[in-house]
Order: sequence, then C-alpha cells, then structure tokens
Amino acid sequence: MRRIDAIGIVFGVFGLGGLAYVVLKLAGFNSFSAGIWSQVLLVGGLIGWLLSYVFRAVGNKMTYHQQREEYEKAFLQHQLDQLSPEQMDRLLTEVEDDKDT
Repeated sequence: MRRIDAIGIVFGVFGLGGLAYVVLKLAGFNSFSAGIWSQVLLVGGLIGWLLSYVFRAVGNKMTYHQQREEYEKAFLQHQLDQLSPEQMDRLLTEVEDDKDT
C-alpha cells in the first residue's frame, strides 16, 4: 500500500464518521447522541476490521502467504517438468522407500 492510499483511507473513514453524524442528526438524534452513535459505529467497524485481520493472519490467509504458496507450487512443478524419466523414476523409488521406513 502506498502512502497516498493510507492517507485516502484515513480521510475516507473521517468522512464516513461525519456522514454518519449528519444522517443520525437528520434521523432525529440530538447532537450529543448523534456524536456518540457515530463514534460507536466507527469503533465497531474498526474492531470488526481488526478481528478479520487477526483471523486472516492466524489462518495464513494473507495475500503474502497465498502468493508464496502459489510460487512454491509453480517452482516445484517446474523442477519436476525438468526431470528426465530416469530421474523421475529414481525420485519416485526414493519417496516410496522413505514411506516404508
């Protein structure tokens, strides 16, 4: 993420808080209640985002982990494609021997 993207997100969240305040005022809340409820909505959204981030990080569902797994699979497949039939047979017999022990 670039710095300008982070700044845009901050202003977007700030704008959503102001928009929630205005909508709540138009819905009939007084200034104090509208301010409290707009803060509750923003903090609730932040906690929800944080929990989703933690679950993705713990479960290795982050973009970095997925890209790394795809790269490793592609690399191993490329290595297997480069093997001659004799080397492949030798590798398969070694794997079978390792399974037996």
